This record gives sequence, structure tokens and C-alpha cells, in this order.
Amino acid sequence: MSEHRLKRVENLIRDQISAMIMRKVIKDPRVDSLLSISRVKVSKDIGYADVFISGIRGERQVEKAVDALNHAAGFIQHKLKGKLHLRNTPKLRFKVDTSIAESFIMSQKLKTISPLTAEEQ
Repeated sequence: MSEHRLKRVENLIRDQISAMIMRKVIKDPRVDSLLSISRVKVSKDIGYADVFISGIRGERQVEKAVDALNHAAGFIQHKLKGKLHLRNTPKLRFKVDTSIAESFIMSQKLKTISPLTAEEQ
């Protein structure tokens, strides 16, 4: 499948799952509307979709929400089936997105490095 088509499928999955979270279609109390889907990565054969979740309530709350979403993955896949118009709906795997925290830590480390003066260069 072409890269362009994969990107469209990833965006559609992200939008649909975000809407389900916002409309509280997923009834688990661990899944709240303050979660966000930072990115979706679909395999080339569209067999799997890794959905990366982040949130503002802290990493522990996001981990609990990811557990709940993985538990509800079959239900979410069923809901997606009618929206994606694909022969096969990808198997969903929800994961905690640590890239935001990692980039913040890297940013803090870079701030501690003093800039080189002209003499040191």
C-alpha cells in the first residue's frame, strides 16, 4: 500500500478513536476525555495499528487508560470497521507515548550545556 494511503488510514484511525474518547463511547472510567492520541502507526499490510496515547494527568493515569483501551480494543476495532471501509480492520495496540516526556528531558539537558564561546570553537 502506498505511503499516502497509509497516512490517510492513520489519520482516519486517529480521528475516529479520538471522537470515541471525546463522546465517551468507551465506558471505562479510566478512559477520560483529557487523553489524546499523539500518533498512529499502521503496518504496511494494515494488519496492525499502534496507537500512541498521551495525557496531562500524569504517566500513571495514562498507563491505566492504555490498559483499559487495550482491554476494549476489540470493541473499538468493531466500531472502526464501519468507518474505515477496508477489507480488514487493523488489530489495535495501544501504547503510552513517551516521546513528549523524553523531548522535555532532552530540552532540559540541552539548557544545562553552556554555549561555546568564540574562543572555544
